[in-house]
Amino acid sequence: MLFNSPVFIFAFLPITFFVYFWLNHKRLSEAAKAFLVVASLFFYSWWNPAYLPLILVSMVFNFTIGSYLSRNFGNANLKKQISPKTLLIIGICGNVALLGYFKYADFFILNANFIFGTEFEFLKLTLPLAISFFTFQQIAYLVDSYKGETKEYDFLSYALFVSFFPQLIAGPIVHHKEMMPQFAKIRNKVKNYGNILLGLFIFSMGLFKKVVIADTFAVYATQGFDKMEVLEFFTAWQTSLSYTFQLYFDFSGYCDMAIGAALLFNIRLPINFNSPYKATDIQDFWRRWHITLGRFLRDYIYIPLGGNRGGLTRTCLNLFATFLIGGIWHGAGWTFVFWGFLHGIALVIHRLWSLTKIKLPKILAWIITFNFVNFAWVFFRANSFDDAIKVLKGMVGVNGIDLSSLTFWKNYEFLEIIKALVKGDYLMFLPYILVIAIFFSNFFKNSIEFSVNKNKFRYSFYFSLIFFVSTYVSLFGEYSEFIYFNF
Repeated sequence: MLFNSPVFIFAFLPITFFVYFWLNHKRLSEAAKAFLVVASLFFYSWWNPAYLPLILVSMVFNFTIGSYLSRNFGNANLKKQISPKTLLIIGICGNVALLGYFKYADFFILNANFIFGTEFEFLKLTLPLAISFFTFQQIAYLVDSYKGETKEYDFLSYALFVSFFPQLIAGPIVHHKEMMPQFAKIRNKVKNYGNILLGLFIFSMGLFKKVVIADTFAVYATQGFDKMEVLEFFTAWQTSLSYTFQLYFDFSGYCDMAIGAALLFNIRLPINFNSPYKATDIQDFWRRWHITLGRFLRDYIYIPLGGNRGGLTRTCLNLFATFLIGGIWHGAGWTFVFWGFLHGIALVIHRLWSLTKIKLPKILAWIITFNFVNFAWVFFRANSFDDAIKVLKGMVGVNGIDLSSLTFWKNYEFLEIIKALVKGDYLMFLPYILVIAIFFSNFFKNSIEFSVNKNKFRYSFYFSLIFFVSTYVSLFGEYSEFIYFNF
């Protein structure tokens, strides 16, 4: 079930909201919690019921190990029976094995066949929805339990922690201690009309970003990457920038919708997206893009590898390894590995450059950072290295420069412009739209910053306008899944 689908907006979300608070109003708190778990699992299984047992088994496995570690934290007798570290390793390996089997098995078979000349058949497994996210979240739970940082031990609460539908499919990747105290608060079990208004406002902003902006850019990104065999200079740049902003508004929209939906239930999810295209260096970019994934990579990979404790060379190697793993996590393909490689190299260069104490002018630093990110996204989007090279060749002018491809609305008659707008064909406006996207992503407040304004009238007005436009597009246009659903 997609956040941007009519069935979610007009059926699942309102029904779940009203039943949950009705049960709490009747002082049936455990029943309300159980209902929210069942609703979340229904939301998950809407895509493919066959994988419902998978997430249930994963939850039971991790809860069993995690709660055992938590209950016996600091218990000397436990160490005589089984080492906590050994139990933690077993739990982590179990999660990684599950993720590896479903996500990377065919990738390993492909490479093994290429290297050794074998002909092993592919398993052709369908990637279970959200497996990357709930696996990382549960690994974090195991590590936190090992450190004695988790406090609740009943399975129902744990199931809610893992399956809560606003953050289940594509994050944010949350900690147990961030979520469960919020569900336990008595005041959070009562409808909060301020949170409802704010949640609907943020959700509507995200819906608008997805169905109106991201899906529009997707048309031109798909055309350039997947349908055109040769790209000249302007077409190649329009293609790469279209995907750069498709991904930006797609993921930003998802994060807004997740935060907004959770707020309806008085739950505040951590901010996961904070205007990353405002970044003036690559480290700043990763502090703004997929913030909870960056936090996971830092806390559970970079720091355990040694972080910055082993000198400059070791620090650079740890940075590089961390983001190489981040690239692999995003997808089973060498283009994703290379994307992670590029970001790892960029972070190493940034670390070395920072030692010189030389500060670039802010505008130059932004240009370098934005263009590097745009360049790297080409590999992230491309289906193969050949597709990526096709776009990059065009971007550097190998296939020439064709001014006629740089379409502007003034080249068309007024009636043609009106027809294009009615049909949703914005190609003639694309150069302007890209400029506007760059301007808005750099100089305007994001939806979270904008929502700080406490003016209730503005909330109501903006919500009504944005919700009307977005739901109209959702109902009468085509809607697509979020890009991060594929990871």
